[in-house]
Amino acid sequence: QVQPVESGGGLVQAGGSLRLSCAASGRTSSSVAMAWFRQALGKEREFVAGISWIGGRTYYADSVKGRFTISRDNAQNTVYLQMNSLKPEDTAVYYCAVPRTNLINTTPAWYEYWGQGTQVTVSS
Repeated sequence: QVQPVESGGGLVQAGGSLRLSCAASGRTSSSVAMAWFRQALGKEREFVAGISWIGGRTYYADSVKGRFTISRDNAQNTVYLQMNSLKPEDTAVYYCAVPRTNLINTTPAWYEYWGQGTQVTVSS
């Protein structure tokens, strides 16, 4: 079992940056794929970015490609989401998630373990 815990959210002006962290306890996060999702008020949860556990291959939603970077530090059991050039439409609760089968997928139902979420608010 893996318990993800997110941190690093906050309020930032448009064009600014934030870095989210996801610390995973339990089964070491160095052996699991991990992903970030977000959910804006009144909208469905959507895939943002993912990183595989073999080779650190990364995946991004088109809406964040070129602005967000996902990375991992296996020694710290932590995954990061560096968010640059933030836009008001990036405002959402951001969740860290671990998939059931250790493969990255954009569907939330594919994921077994979820963090509690961290709020990101981008003002215009």
